Amino acid sequence: MVRPLTAFLIAAWLAAPAWAANKDTERLQIQIANLQAQISDLQRRSDDSLKEIKRLNELLADQGAQARKNSQDRQARDEAWQLALKDITDRLGEISEKLSGQPQTAAAPAYGGSPGSTGEPPAGMTGSAPTGGGAVATPPAAGGAAPAPRELYSQAYADYARGNYDLAIQGFQEYLRTYPNTEFSDNGQYWIGECLYGKQKYAEAIEAWNALFRDFPSSDKLPDARFKKGLALERLGRRSQALVEYRYVVDRYPNSEAGRKAREKLNAQ
Repeated sequence: MVRPLTAFLIAAWLAAPAWAANKDTERLQIQIANLQAQISDLQRRSDDSLKEIKRLNELLADQGAQARKNSQDRQARDEAWQLALKDITDRLGEISEKLSGQPQTAAAPAYGGSPGSTGEPPAGMTGSAPTGGGAVATPPAAGGAAPAPRELYSQAYADYARGNYDLAIQGFQEYLRTYPNTEFSDNGQYWIGECLYGKQKYAEAIEAWNALFRDFPSSDKLPDARFKKGLALERLGRRSQALVEYRYVVDRYPNSEAGRKAREKLNAQ
């Protein structure tokens, strides 16, 4: 009895390490499985977070584009109102000048004659104006007069806002031909570039903005035109030249809206 019991105890003692090793292995496998599950969960959450970030970025981009369009529309409406006000002021000035410069002509008194006279006017008086008093001629109405600047500009911008870029370009070009040196002539040249950009004619848009830089060097549209020129250059694949335009806008117009957008472009490179 002693010998079999002893043999059993020895066998159990020898098997104990193997049994313990199996337990440790099983415990490690459970821990590894738990870690893998946690990693999978973190990966899933990370993917969901990236999708949400992408969605928010797209939403912000859409809102930014809409805000820029609203800003441009508001700016153009302000320009149209200013142009209309200036046109009205100019017309009032012209009317005032005509009224102040018009000679006052008094009608000659009708000759009643003395009692017993024949009622004929004395020699030297005929009609209702004294001899030598020259009647005032009414100036002939001007035929084919050019449309008022407000009408031309407002119609051209309305075509641009509706996406009728060809009509808008024609309108702005006619405005520049008829009124090349008004307060809004530089604006008309800028919007020609915007119309061409909207038609995806980027090289021609750049030429239009270059004309703005050349013909209107003090225009308040220069920052926006420089930035949009950079965008057009990017569309043409001329990235290095576009960066030059962005840096120019940031250096020359750091506090403008165009300067802020150009800075964002430079930071994103």
